[in-house]
Amino acid sequence: MPVPLLERITPQTHQPQSADVVIIGAGIAGTSAALFFAEAGLKVVVCEKGLVGAEQSSRNWGWVRQMGRDAAELPLTMRSLSLWRKLDETYGIETGFRETGITYVARTRAEEKELTDWSKIGQAANLNSRVLAPKELEELLPGIAPRFRMGLYTADDGRAEPGKAAPAIAGAAQKLGATFLEHCAVRGIETEAGKLSAIVTEHGPIKTPTAILAAGAWSRLFLGNLGLNFPQLKVLGTAARVEGVSDVPTMAVGGGDFAFRETVDGAHFVALRNYNIAPLTPDHFRLFFDYLPVLMKSWRELNVRLTKMFFSELRVPRTWSLNEETPFEKVRILDPAPHMPFNIRALKTLKTAFPKFVSAHITHNWAGIIDTTPDAVPAIGPIEQIPGLHIASGFSGHGFGIGPGAGELIAEIVRGVKPAVDPKPFRFDRFGKTQSPKLS
Repeated sequence: MPVPLLERITPQTHQPQSADVVIIGAGIAGTSAALFFAEAGLKVVVCEKGLVGAEQSSRNWGWVRQMGRDAAELPLTMRSLSLWRKLDETYGIETGFRETGITYVARTRAEEKELTDWSKIGQAANLNSRVLAPKELEELLPGIAPRFRMGLYTADDGRAEPGKAAPAIAGAAQKLGATFLEHCAVRGIETEAGKLSAIVTEHGPIKTPTAILAAGAWSRLFLGNLGLNFPQLKVLGTAARVEGVSDVPTMAVGGGDFAFRETVDGAHFVALRNYNIAPLTPDHFRLFFDYLPVLMKSWRELNVRLTKMFFSELRVPRTWSLNEETPFEKVRILDPAPHMPFNIRALKTLKTAFPKFVSAHITHNWAGIIDTTPDAVPAIGPIEQIPGLHIASGFSGHGFGIGPGAGELIAEIVRGVKPAVDPKPFRFDRFGKTQSPKLS
């Protein structure tokens, strides 16, 4: 796997016969949920078809930000940041979180308007965000080229290490009694009287009254086999690690066409901001009208391409029985090839914006699949059609930062305690009617 520095846990090898809660997927949301369930004294089992944190959760930018969030998502983002601040100290782990601040810079009038408009949202939420004039920007970011009209700075945003965070949180959950199973794909569920009674892995059933689907880009396929429609499409993001840079800002910085952050070992992550590849798949046709509004709004940021993914997904079975090998067992880890022209362009743009990067050279390239919903807001909560089944998915490229908050929220919902934030914006049923579930 090309992602650098993905840390590993020591998973358990024995699959329990029963659990209070089973979590399907061990990304940042699933591991965080396991931590809060275990802390509350519940018997929780996490089933991961591949390795803990090996897909989206280790391939992202590592930003932990409130700035720029959708207003509906902002309270959860703020709550999640408060959890990031105390994770390492509370549980004796190292996620790499640093409260360094994040700055957006605007070069065009359109970018300036976007940042100025969002600053009003931040102000209404009492965030520590402020608009920067060019001179203030140069003082905050020494060495930045004098080509930017303004900036937006949020001092208490930060960054963490994607290769460390999910495994570290999983390790903390294990110490509190959680069971983590790797190479353990969940094939489906069993029900009794219309309610969830067990999940079925490739190794057999685990009896449980509660399961949480935190399967990232695989969630639509899993629910489709149950007769439920979860609108979710895949986007390819590409990033790189560069070395050979010194005396540049420690905070994360994003412009209209570049982004970077410092890593804990002194290297830098870089990416081409606001540019992603949308590999055309059969689901683009199935969900065309669901996504039409966002496609019309953001078409400049997407490069829709016909790739071999279209034909490979065309061959993926959409239904299967519990005694059949599933797509989750055939592809343990989504490991797409990076789009090198994006990384080369990102570094070239960054060298223009920050001349101190002139000596930087790329040491690693990687890519990851991002799952997106039509409104770019996740689904977190119960799936009413199947009592006992819940979801925490569809994070739309925001999952790393809000992962701990999402894990806490789904744990609170399941346990029936008052949640720290309002869960209504994340309802599964906001996407409209779904088909009747197919129950065993």
